Amino acid sequence: MGICISIVSSEIHETDYGHENAVYYEETNSFNETQRIGSVYSQQGSKGSNQDAAILYQGYGMADGTFCGVFDGHGKNGHIVSRFVRNHLPSLLLNQRNDLTKNNTVASNVKIRNRNKIAEGELVPQKNFHKQKEACISAFKVIDRKIKHLENLDCSCSGTTAVVVVRQGEDLVIANLGDSRAVLGTVRDDGIMAVQLTTDLKPGLPSEADRIRKCNGRVGALKEEPHVQRVWLPHDDTPGLAMSRAFGDFLLKNHGLIALPDVSYHRLTPNDKFLVLATDGVWDVLKNDHVIWIVHSAENEEAAAKAVVEAAVAAWKQKYPSSRRDDCTVLCLFLQKRIQQHCLPLKT
Repeated sequence: MGICISIVSSEIHETDYGHENAVYYEETNSFNETQRIGSVYSQQGSKGSNQDAAILYQGYGMADGTFCGVFDGHGKNGHIVSRFVRNHLPSLLLNQRNDLTKNNTVASNVKIRNRNKIAEGELVPQKNFHKQKEACISAFKVIDRKIKHLENLDCSCSGTTAVVVVRQGEDLVIANLGDSRAVLGTVRDDGIMAVQLTTDLKPGLPSEADRIRKCNGRVGALKEEPHVQRVWLPHDDTPGLAMSRAFGDFLLKNHGLIALPDVSYHRLTPNDKFLVLATDGVWDVLKNDHVIWIVHSAENEEAAAKAVVEAAVAAWKQKYPSSRRDDCTVLCLFLQKRIQQHCLPLKT
């Protein structure tokens, strides 16, 4: 059964956004009713309770700011960890950004004009991104430390991935931890196409495997799943984690697993139409271009995320009829007012 979207309004603070897995959070006031700019939807798989969590936070930090986050929990307490991160990361990241801004007041107020003729008074994106990256890394470290010290919660073999995108005007800052994914839908002359903004951080990546092995962790696949590389303890066949970065999972934190996000920057263009974040339950069965076409063809913004989840559930039944289906969670953020463009999908 799917999870309905909830809408609330209040000041930014560390809060519990409710018990729903997928939350749409708006900053509104009586003088300015905000327009819905996207959708979030989550559906439980067949492995047990839904361990995914997601938030689309409209009006984040300022009127045109948006926080997007999708978190895929795993392990016995993964559902608690994913929701904890969802509930605390937005405010913590904002606080880190504000602290860095205060500490760099002089540099932040310098008027710069670069070769691309950025408007006077605006920071060069690369310099602004450096501060945003520093804030992301700091916030992720703090969250991981908070999880470790939660009372009466064993997270030695429980954790969550995270893919986060913060939009501020035409700038996107993307922070990725694990194997959830962010994909951009952009228009080209011959149709709508997908641009993957993140790398799936799995143990099979050479750079990730190298770090794990240097920390005496082991990387290998089970005989029954030769295509899935996992992280193992040096001398014990546990826990077999299928991602190389995550919050929690402290049993592996001394053996190559890290909570350091891969942070990147994207400058939006008029051709960039929408953003899709989803857990690996979606990407395991649907290709990027297929997901982008589903969102582009959706009846409206509010229907887009649910349409992708329903397509993923149908694909699981068709491709893996005897397997237990993973939880599927999708967040769609439309980057400009939606216009029916009748674009054809690009050939892949």
